[in-house]
Amino acid sequence: MSAVAVTTKAPADARRKANSELALLILALLITVGAYALVGLATTGVVPGGLAAYGGAMAALGAAAHLASRRLASGADPVLLPLAFLLNGLGLVMVRRLDFAEQTSQAPAQTIWTVVAIVVFILTLAVVRDHRILDNYRYIVGIGALAFLLMPLLPGIGKEVNGARIWLGLGGLSFQPGEVAKLGLVIFFASYLAEKRALLTVATNRLGPLMVPPARAFGPILAVWGLSLSVLVFQKDLGLSLLVFGIFVAMLYVATARLTYVLLGLALFSAGAYAAWTVFSHVQSRISTWLDPWSVYDSAGYQVAQSLFAMGTGGIFGVGLGQGRPDIIPEVNTDFIFAAFGEEIGLLGTTALLLCFFLFVGRGFTIAMRSRDDFGQLLAAGLTFLFGLQVFVILGGVTQLLPLTGVTLPFMSYGGSSLLANYALVALLLRVSASSSDGRGST
Repeated sequence: MSAVAVTTKAPADARRKANSELALLILALLITVGAYALVGLATTGVVPGGLAAYGGAMAALGAAAHLASRRLASGADPVLLPLAFLLNGLGLVMVRRLDFAEQTSQAPAQTIWTVVAIVVFILTLAVVRDHRILDNYRYIVGIGALAFLLMPLLPGIGKEVNGARIWLGLGGLSFQPGEVAKLGLVIFFASYLAEKRALLTVATNRLGPLMVPPARAFGPILAVWGLSLSVLVFQKDLGLSLLVFGIFVAMLYVATARLTYVLLGLALFSAGAYAAWTVFSHVQSRISTWLDPWSVYDSAGYQVAQSLFAMGTGGIFGVGLGQGRPDIIPEVNTDFIFAAFGEEIGLLGTTALLLCFFLFVGRGFTIAMRSRDDFGQLLAAGLTFLFGLQVFVILGGVTQLLPLTGVTLPFMSYGGSSLLANYALVALLLRVSASSSDGRGST
């Protein structure tokens, strides 16, 4: 193929992807506006008066995000942003529905956080014009991530909520710096593993039937294990501890393809989990509640039990948006928003939501495989693991597959910290995608 043909094909492919993204965003907008109208009809009997304002605001936000993606990340994956927009929009609808049920007013605040998150998405694309720039600032990013991770321990501004010290309180605002720290740690891990890939991959020693790397190669996984245990001990945050260690082990396997690291990671995780269970009462409580919530139904098991009741009530088709009783579930707008969807849109609706999450993860791994540099591959894989592991952990807790960890459902749960971090995550994935596409190359 001639150089002229390649040159003309690239912009055409980028335009095709951008038009596909726009069409999917319009579809996502129609679904969320329709869901908002159904909630209003079910709860008040009339089409909500704010439907036009809600639809207009969401359309403006979607248009701004699309124009930024089209201009700053030409040729990027056309599916990720519409998926994020759809999940975010449906989350907003459910928060509004819970306002009707609980006589609260959280939807306006979540809408403001959505606006800020879209701004963060655009700024991330504008500032990070080439993902490889992040590789040059590895240690600055790593130190910054550690600083954010430890901020809740500071006296005065650190806050303990529900037994976990993971919040910063500044005036009337609360923020979880751990959400930002997770992104920073993924960037640092990707940079470190890309540089040390050869050293960590080579196997020089024999352990039974396995050839394993030299002993010094196991230092990083032990260091991250120690970091995750520190988070568990000092901040009492089981979810963040699990995410930090799980993401590093997954990225280490992607970088080296050595099963030895996975086996060691599982052994270290098991040892840490057992130690935490024997030492910390809050871990013992969560494990016992997970194993048998019915024995403590009137106390610690009430939340999980009501979640299971709600999804059982929803059945196959659900009771209908706005017609359930999600307000019975404690903390339903954050930890258990998926259970609220389970009651009102049923198994079919929640399966559709799961497919959206699965599709997001699949597109993320596709971006990782198509990246042309080691750092880009590991960065995209790490960000995708971060997203997917969060979804798995929170849905496992809601359905009693796993103990509760306090992790929020990306894009859907109420709260600004997670929303900002996840839109930044989408922007970074789009940046890697654009850099590896035929339409743009490195930007």
